[in-house]
Amino acid sequence: MQINDTISLLKECDAGTKMAVLSINEILDRVQNQKFKEMLVDFKDKHANIGNEIHIMLTQQDEEDKEPTPIAKGMSWVKTNMKMIVEESDRTVADLITDGCNMGVKSLSRYLNQYTSADEKSKNVCKELISIEENFVVSIRCFL
Repeated sequence: MQINDTISLLKECDAGTKMAVLSINEILDRVQNQKFKEMLVDFKDKHANIGNEIHIMLTQQDEEDKEPTPIAKGMSWVKTNMKMIVEESDRTVADLITDGCNMGVKSLSRYLNQYTSADEKSKNVCKELISIEENFVVSIRCFL
C-alpha cells in the first residue's frame, strides 16, 4: 500500500506543479509591476524545480508524470481570461494567483490526508509545496 500511496501522492503533486507553471505562464506578460513579475517568476521556478524532483522520484518507481486534467486547465483559462477582460491589472493577477494557491493548498492537503501510507520523502515534497503556496499568498497581498 505504501508504494501505491506514494505514487498517487507524487502524481497529484506533479499535476499541481504543472498547473502552477501553466497558470503563471498564462498571466506573466500581463503583469506591470516589476517586483511582482520577479516574484511570480521565482514562484514558477520553485514549482518547476519541485516538478523536476517529482519526475525523478516517479521515474525511479517506473511511473509516468501526471498532467493536469483538461477540465482543470480549461476552467483556469476561462476564469483567467474572463477576469482579465473585466480588469487587466496586477490586482486581478494577484487575485487569480491567490485563488489558485488556495485551491492548491486545499487539494494538496486533501491528498496528504488521503494517501497516509505514502513514504516520508513524498509527504515532505507535498508539505513543501503547501508551504510555498501558503507563503506566496501572504507575500502578494500587497498587490491585491
